[in-house]
Amino acid sequence: MPTAFAAAEIDLEEMIELDTFPIHDVGGLARSDLVASARDDMGARGCCRISDFIRPDAVEALAAEANSLHDLTFRTEEKHNPYFSPDDDTFPHGHPRRTMQQRKSGFINSDVLTQGSILRKLYDSDVFLHFIWECLGVARPIYRWADPLGRNPYGVTDPGCTFPWHFDGNEFTVSVLVQRADEGGIFEYVPNIRNPREENYERVGHVLNGGREGVHELDLQPGDLQLFAGRYSMHRVTPNTGATTRFIGLPTYVHDPYRMNRPFHSETIYGRATDLHYERASVVVDGLVD
Repeated sequence: MPTAFAAAEIDLEEMIELDTFPIHDVGGLARSDLVASARDDMGARGCCRISDFIRPDAVEALAAEANSLHDLTFRTEEKHNPYFSPDDDTFPHGHPRRTMQQRKSGFINSDVLTQGSILRKLYDSDVFLHFIWECLGVARPIYRWADPLGRNPYGVTDPGCTFPWHFDGNEFTVSVLVQRADEGGIFEYVPNIRNPREENYERVGHVLNGGREGVHELDLQPGDLQLFAGRYSMHRVTPNTGATTRFIGLPTYVHDPYRMNRPFHSETIYGRATDLHYERASVVVDGLVD
Protein backbone atom coordinates (compact mmCIF):
# COMPACT_ATOMS: atom_id res chain seq x y z
CA MET A 1 0.00 0.00 0.00
CA PRO A 2 1.70 3.28 -1.08
CA THR A 3 1.93 5.93 1.62
CA ALA A 4 3.11 9.46 2.16
CA PHE A 5 6.59 8.13 2.97
CA ALA A 6 7.37 5.47 0.39
CA ALA A 7 6.36 4.35 -3.08
CA ALA A 8 6.12 0.78 -1.87
CA GLU A 9 5.19 0.05 1.70
CA ILE A 10 4.57 -2.84 4.05
CA ASP A 11 0.93 -3.92 4.13
CA LEU A 12 -0.23 -2.40 7.39
CA GLU A 13 -3.77 -3.69 6.83
CA GLU A 14 -2.35 -7.14 7.55
CA MET A 15 -1.60 -6.00 11.09
CA ILE A 16 -3.79 -3.03 11.96
CA GLU A 17 -7.48 -2.24 11.41
CA LEU A 18 -6.83 0.98 9.52
CA ASP A 19 -10.47 2.04 9.52
CA THR A 20 -10.28 2.29 13.31
CA PHE A 21 -6.63 3.35 13.58
CA PRO A 22 -5.80 5.21 10.33
CA ILE A 23 -2.13 5.77 11.13
CA HIS A 24 -1.41 6.06 7.39
CA ASP A 25 -3.80 8.98 6.88
CA VAL A 26 -1.39 11.83 7.62
CA GLY A 27 -3.39 15.00 8.30
CA GLY A 28 -6.64 13.10 8.81
CA LEU A 29 -8.83 14.07 11.77
CA ALA A 30 -9.06 10.56 13.25
CA ARG A 31 -5.27 10.14 13.17
CA SER A 32 -4.77 13.59 14.67
CA ASP A 33 -7.15 12.76 17.52
CA LEU A 34 -5.32 9.48 18.14
CA VAL A 35 -1.96 11.26 18.27
CA ALA A 36 -3.32 13.98 20.59
CA SER A 37 -4.73 11.41 23.00
CA ALA A 38 -1.44 9.50 23.06
CA ARG A 39 0.53 12.68 23.76
CA ASP A 40 -1.79 13.57 26.61
CA ASP A 41 -1.23 10.14 28.17
CA MET A 42 2.54 10.34 27.72
CA GLY A 43 2.62 13.77 29.33
CA ALA A 44 0.39 12.80 32.25
CA ARG A 45 1.65 9.28 32.96
CA GLY A 46 4.78 8.68 30.87
CA CYS A 47 2.93 5.81 29.21
CA CYS A 48 0.18 5.29 26.65
CA ARG A 49 -1.97 2.29 25.79
CA ILE A 50 -4.04 1.93 22.61
CA SER A 51 -6.30 -1.07 23.16
CA ASP A 52 -6.94 -3.62 20.39
CA PHE A 53 -4.50 -1.88 18.06
CA ILE A 54 -3.31 -5.12 16.44
CA ARG A 55 -5.86 -7.19 14.52
CA PRO A 56 -6.88 -10.46 16.24
CA ASP A 57 -5.59 -12.61 13.36
CA ALA A 58 -2.27 -10.77 13.49
CA VAL A 59 -2.07 -11.35 17.26
CA GLU A 60 -2.59 -15.05 16.58
CA ALA A 61 0.23 -15.00 14.02
CA LEU A 62 2.52 -13.21 16.46
CA ALA A 63 1.70 -15.72 19.19
CA ALA A 64 2.35 -18.58 16.78
CA GLU A 65 5.76 -17.14 15.88
CA ALA A 66 6.71 -16.56 19.51
CA ASN A 67 5.68 -20.08 20.48
CA SER A 68 7.56 -21.56 17.51
CA LEU A 69 10.74 -19.73 18.60
CA HIS A 70 10.24 -20.39 22.32
CA ASP A 71 13.07 -22.94 22.42
CA LEU A 72 15.49 -20.24 21.19
CA THR A 73 14.76 -18.00 24.18
CA PHE A 74 17.86 -16.78 25.99
CA ARG A 75 16.90 -17.32 29.63
CA THR A 76 18.64 -15.93 32.64
CA GLU A 77 18.27 -16.46 36.35
CA GLU A 78 20.55 -14.04 38.14
CA LYS A 79 20.74 -10.98 40.33
CA HIS A 80 21.38 -7.46 39.02
CA ASN A 81 20.76 -3.85 39.92
CA PRO A 82 18.21 -1.68 38.05
CA TYR A 83 20.96 -0.43 35.72
CA PHE A 84 22.37 -3.80 34.64
CA SER A 85 25.77 -2.49 35.70
CA PRO A 86 28.48 -4.30 37.69
CA ASP A 87 28.52 -4.04 41.47
CA ASP A 88 30.38 -0.91 42.53
CA ASP A 89 31.76 -0.97 46.09
CA THR A 90 32.46 2.77 46.01
CA PHE A 91 28.77 3.08 46.92
CA PRO A 92 27.45 2.02 50.34
CA HIS A 93 25.48 -1.17 50.95
CA GLY A 94 21.78 -0.58 50.26
CA HIS A 95 22.43 2.01 47.55
CA PRO A 96 20.43 1.43 44.30
CA ARG A 97 23.71 0.76 42.46
CA ARG A 98 24.31 -2.13 44.88
CA THR A 99 20.73 -3.37 45.24
CA MET A 100 20.64 -6.70 43.42
CA GLN A 101 17.27 -8.24 42.54
CA GLN A 102 16.51 -11.74 41.33
CA ARG A 103 15.54 -11.92 37.66
CA LYS A 104 14.23 -15.01 35.91
CA SER A 105 13.08 -14.23 32.39
CA GLY A 106 14.19 -14.33 28.78
CA PHE A 107 14.22 -12.85 25.30
CA ILE A 108 13.76 -14.18 21.82
CA ASN A 109 16.41 -11.99 20.25
CA SER A 110 15.66 -9.88 17.20
CA ASP A 111 18.16 -11.66 14.96
CA VAL A 112 16.25 -14.95 15.11
CA LEU A 113 12.89 -13.60 13.93
CA THR A 114 11.65 -15.04 10.66
CA GLN A 115 11.86 -13.03 7.45
CA GLY A 116 8.06 -12.90 7.25
CA SER A 117 7.62 -11.97 10.91
CA ILE A 118 4.75 -9.57 11.50
CA LEU A 119 6.73 -8.07 14.38
CA ARG A 120 9.62 -7.38 12.00
CA LYS A 121 7.30 -5.93 9.34
CA LEU A 122 5.68 -3.62 11.87
CA TYR A 123 9.10 -2.45 13.03
CA ASP A 124 10.32 -1.87 9.47
CA SER A 125 7.32 0.28 8.52
CA ASP A 126 8.16 3.96 8.06
CA VAL A 127 4.50 4.83 8.54
CA PHE A 128 4.43 3.10 11.92
CA LEU A 129 7.70 4.77 12.98
CA HIS A 130 6.43 8.23 12.06
CA PHE A 131 3.15 7.60 13.92
CA ILE A 132 5.07 6.55 17.03
CA TRP A 133 7.27 9.65 16.82
CA GLU A 134 4.24 11.93 16.69
CA CYS A 135 2.59 10.11 19.60
CA LEU A 136 5.69 10.54 21.76
CA GLY A 137 5.53 14.29 21.23
CA VAL A 138 9.31 14.75 21.18
CA ALA A 139 11.04 17.35 19.01
CA ARG A 140 14.03 15.24 18.00
CA PRO A 141 13.38 12.50 15.44
CA ILE A 142 13.46 8.86 16.50
CA TYR A 143 15.14 6.01 14.68
CA ARG A 144 15.09 2.25 14.67
CA TRP A 145 17.68 0.95 17.09
CA ALA A 146 21.00 -0.23 15.67
CA ASP A 147 21.24 -2.98 18.28
CA PRO A 148 20.89 -6.25 16.32
CA LEU A 149 19.74 -8.26 19.35
CA GLY A 150 17.46 -5.82 21.16
CA ARG A 151 15.89 -3.78 18.37
CA ASN A 152 12.59 -5.73 18.21
CA PRO A 153 12.69 -8.91 20.33
CA TYR A 154 10.00 -10.84 22.14
CA GLY A 155 10.12 -10.59 25.91
CA VAL A 156 9.44 -13.99 27.49
CA THR A 157 8.12 -14.52 31.01
CA ASP A 158 7.53 -18.21 31.60
CA PRO A 159 5.46 -19.51 34.53
CA GLY A 160 7.33 -18.84 37.76
CA CYS A 161 9.43 -16.10 36.16
CA THR A 162 9.67 -12.35 36.76
CA PHE A 163 11.51 -9.28 35.46
CA PRO A 164 12.37 -6.99 38.41
CA TRP A 165 12.73 -3.20 38.55
CA HIS A 166 15.03 -1.81 35.87
CA PHE A 167 15.72 0.94 33.34
CA ASP A 168 16.07 0.39 29.59
CA GLY A 169 19.19 1.20 27.61
CA ASN A 170 17.10 2.98 24.96
CA GLU A 171 14.81 6.00 25.26
CA PHE A 172 11.56 4.58 23.93
CA THR A 173 10.06 1.11 23.88
CA VAL A 174 6.88 0.23 22.06
CA SER A 175 5.26 -3.00 23.18
CA VAL A 176 2.59 -5.25 21.73
CA LEU A 177 1.27 -7.88 24.11
CA VAL A 178 1.05 -11.16 22.22
CA GLN A 179 0.15 -13.71 24.89
CA ARG A 180 -1.00 -12.89 28.40
CA ALA A 181 -0.12 -14.76 31.58
CA ASP A 182 -3.05 -16.55 33.23
CA GLU A 183 -2.16 -14.86 36.50
CA GLY A 184 0.40 -12.20 37.34
CA GLY A 185 2.70 -10.77 34.69
CA ILE A 186 1.46 -7.23 35.33
CA PHE A 187 3.47 -4.28 34.04
CA GLU A 188 4.34 -1.74 36.76
CA TYR A 189 6.25 1.50 36.32
CA VAL A 190 7.23 4.79 37.95
CA PRO A 191 7.10 7.51 35.27
CA ASN A 192 10.09 9.80 34.83
CA ILE A 193 11.77 8.83 38.08
CA ARG A 194 15.11 10.02 36.66
CA ASN A 195 16.43 12.25 33.88
CA PRO A 196 19.82 12.87 32.19
CA ARG A 197 20.68 15.47 34.85
CA GLU A 198 19.56 13.56 37.96
CA GLU A 199 19.62 9.84 38.81
CA ASN A 200 17.33 10.47 41.81
CA TYR A 201 18.84 7.60 43.79
CA GLU A 202 16.78 8.37 46.89
CA ARG A 203 13.44 7.87 45.14
CA VAL A 204 14.72 4.86 43.18
CA GLY A 205 15.84 3.30 46.46
CA HIS A 206 12.43 3.92 48.01
CA VAL A 207 10.73 1.88 45.27
CA LEU A 208 13.37 -0.86 45.38
CA ASN A 209 12.66 -1.21 49.09
CA GLY A 210 8.96 -1.79 48.49
CA GLY A 211 7.62 1.76 48.40
CA ARG A 212 4.52 2.16 46.24
CA GLU A 213 4.41 5.93 45.95
CA GLY A 214 4.20 6.84 42.27
CA VAL A 215 3.93 3.21 41.09
CA HIS A 216 1.43 2.66 38.25
CA GLU A 217 -0.01 -0.70 37.18
CA LEU A 218 -1.00 -1.60 33.62
CA ASP A 219 -2.74 -4.91 32.89
CA LEU A 220 -2.08 -5.16 29.16
CA GLN A 221 -4.27 -7.35 26.94
CA PRO A 222 -3.28 -9.16 23.71
CA GLY A 223 -3.28 -6.72 20.80
CA ASP A 224 -2.71 -3.64 22.97
CA LEU A 225 -0.08 -1.16 21.80
CA GLN A 226 1.92 0.50 24.57
CA LEU A 227 4.30 3.46 24.28
CA PHE A 228 6.73 3.93 27.11
CA ALA A 229 9.78 6.05 28.00
CA GLY A 230 11.71 3.17 29.57
CA ARG A 231 15.07 4.89 29.95
CA TYR A 232 13.71 7.39 32.45
CA SER A 233 10.87 5.39 34.04
CA MET A 234 11.81 2.44 36.24
CA HIS A 235 9.58 -0.56 35.52
CA ARG A 236 9.07 -4.27 36.05
CA VAL A 237 6.87 -7.26 35.20
CA THR A 238 5.43 -8.94 38.31
CA PRO A 239 5.86 -12.72 38.72
CA ASN A 240 3.97 -14.95 36.30
CA THR A 241 2.05 -17.17 38.72
CA GLY A 242 -0.11 -18.87 36.09
CA ALA A 243 0.51 -21.75 33.68
CA THR A 244 0.88 -19.81 30.40
CA THR A 245 4.00 -18.06 29.09
CA ARG A 246 3.70 -14.30 28.62
CA PHE A 247 5.05 -13.06 25.27
CA ILE A 248 5.38 -9.39 24.41
CA GLY A 249 6.78 -7.86 21.21
CA LEU A 250 9.16 -4.97 21.87
CA PRO A 251 9.82 -2.64 18.90
CA THR A 252 12.44 -0.23 20.20
CA TYR A 253 13.43 3.31 19.17
CA VAL A 254 16.21 5.78 19.97
CA HIS A 255 17.24 9.34 19.17
CA ASP A 256 20.72 8.25 18.08
CA PRO A 257 20.65 5.56 15.36
CA TYR A 258 24.35 4.78 15.94
CA ARG A 259 24.27 3.67 19.56
CA MET A 260 23.60 0.26 21.07
CA ASN A 261 23.44 -1.38 24.46
CA ARG A 262 26.75 -1.48 26.27
CA PRO A 263 28.38 -4.95 26.09
CA PHE A 264 27.78 -5.84 29.79
CA HIS A 265 24.11 -4.84 29.44
CA SER A 266 23.75 -6.86 26.21
CA GLU A 267 25.41 -9.95 27.65
CA THR A 268 23.23 -9.75 30.75
CA ILE A 269 19.95 -9.37 28.86
CA TYR A 270 20.45 -11.04 25.49
CA GLY A 271 23.14 -13.59 26.28
CA ARG A 272 25.87 -12.18 24.12
CA ALA A 273 27.40 -9.05 22.64
CA THR A 274 28.48 -8.63 19.03
CA ASP A 275 31.65 -7.01 17.73
CA LEU A 276 29.59 -3.87 17.07
CA HIS A 277 28.61 -3.69 20.73
CA TYR A 278 32.28 -3.50 21.69
CA GLU A 279 33.15 -1.07 18.90
CA ARG A 280 30.47 1.34 20.06
CA ALA A 281 30.91 0.84 23.81
CA SER A 282 32.86 4.09 24.17
CA VAL A 283 30.11 6.24 22.65
CA VAL A 284 28.91 8.83 25.18
CA VAL A 285 25.16 8.42 25.43
CA ASP A 286 23.51 10.81 27.90
CA GLY A 287 25.46 10.69 31.14
CA LEU A 288 23.22 8.15 32.87
CA VAL A 289 24.68 5.09 34.61
CA ASP A 290 23.77 2.57 31.96
